[in-house]
Parts: sequence; C-alpha cells; structure tokens
Amino acid sequence: MVNKMFNLETNRKIMKKVFILLFVFVLAAPAFAQKEENKKEKLKPAETKNLQPSDLAKAALTAIGGDKFKKLKNIFIRGTAELSGSPTQKFPATFVIIYEGEKYSFDVQAPPIINFKQIYDGEGTFSSMRGINLPPLNRLGFPLLTKIDEKGYVVSALPEKLKKKRGFRITSPEGYYTDFIIDEKTNLVKEYEASYDYNGTAVSTAVAVDGYKDMGGVLINEKFSQRLEMGQITSYANFKAKEILIDSELPQTAFTMSK
Repeated sequence: MVNKMFNLETNRKIMKKVFILLFVFVLAAPAFAQKEENKKEKLKPAETKNLQPSDLAKAALTAIGGDKFKKLKNIFIRGTAELSGSPTQKFPATFVIIYEGEKYSFDVQAPPIINFKQIYDGEGTFSSMRGINLPPLNRLGFPLLTKIDEKGYVVSALPEKLKKKRGFRITSPEGYYTDFIIDEKTNLVKEYEASYDYNGTAVSTAVAVDGYKDMGGVLINEKFSQRLEMGQITSYANFKAKEILIDSELPQTAFTMSK
C-alpha cells in the first residue's frame, strides 16, 4: 500500500513537470497574420515553390504580418485547455500569458496537478515552483520568426524526417530550434516542431494550429493542439483562447514576482 501511494505521488510529480513543459511550448507561440486586404504583400505559392529555406522563412514572416508582427507592443492571452496523460486521464486547465518585448509572464492552473507561474522581467527569470525553470519563451516557436535577420539566428532546411514537407528550421544562438511547416496556398505556419534538453532529459513536441482570430488586422491563433514526448511519457493537449488583447494597458504587476 505504501509503495502504491509512493508510485502515485511520483507519477503525479512527473506529470506535473510534463504538463508544464507541454504548456510552455504552445504558449510561447502566439501566431500573427495580416488580414486579407494585405494579401498583395505576400509571396504567392508559385513564387515560393523552389525557394531556399531563408526565402521560405521570409515568406512565412510576411504571411504572419511582417513588420506588423514585429511592432506589436504587447500581447495578452487568457484561455482554457484540456490536458491528457492517457486516453482515460484528462485534466481541465486555465492559462494566462503576457508578452511585452522580451518580457513575459506565464501562468497555468490545473488543480491539483499544476499551480505554476514563471516571469521574465527583462533582467531575471523567476519561477513559483522550485526545480522547474522553463526554456526561454522567446527562443521557441513563432517568436523565432522575428529574428531571422538577426546575428546568431540560423535558418536552414528541414531535417531528413520532414524533407517531404514545405518549411524550414530556425535555430537560436543558444541552440534552441523550431521546425516550421507552412501552408502551400497562404504561406502561413500550420505546424511546428521542436526538441530541447530539459534537466538532462530529451523533450520533443509538435503543434498544429487549428484556428485564427482576427484582431483588427492581426490574426492570432486561438485554437491549437499539441503532442509532447518526454522520456517514456507522451502527453496531449487542446487549447482555446477565450480572451485576446493586443497593445493594451497591462497591469503594473504583470512582470512582478517576489523572489
């Protein structure tokens, strides 16, 4: 009986870490795109069919907003999710994520599994959970698209396993990378994948964008699903944004946490 209780508690701790990692990669990647009236600025599919990875990356950046993507002052997203560790284990959750330049605040609640918050205030990272310090949110997913012309960021071809798909890889100076798969008709990112090391354990994840919301000329993905693999554990999640704000007045304490 004692061993059974110990195993349950151990599994609970493992799943807590896995679910937090599951959240961080998806929420690190709010997607932006221009409205239909700006489509003339996009490269047409025929023009991108035989382009090099760097050109495809530029086409994808143009499709998700180009300079408009880069110039957003802040983003606020609040929503719900359903996390699954197995076909019979599903957990409801809520999340809030805030971006302002390089700063971010990430809050996820899924009682009793998760009660977690991480903040980067521009100088240091603070986590509410001892032993869990997530990869930088601005080094994975869509934020990498704004860095394709910056020193230290490398755009390359997709790996062998994805060679039949249309897309490219972006790697940050720290070695974090994301593989982007783009739609042939719109040049919008429809899938992305990444792998990274978490405390000595290899983590890999894949995300599918299921829907966008028009925010007055900017589209933000409001529905997305994810698969995450960490060691012998595979988890799944479906996310839906309930409230999305851009360039709004943020709370003064948005990036404040007691050390």
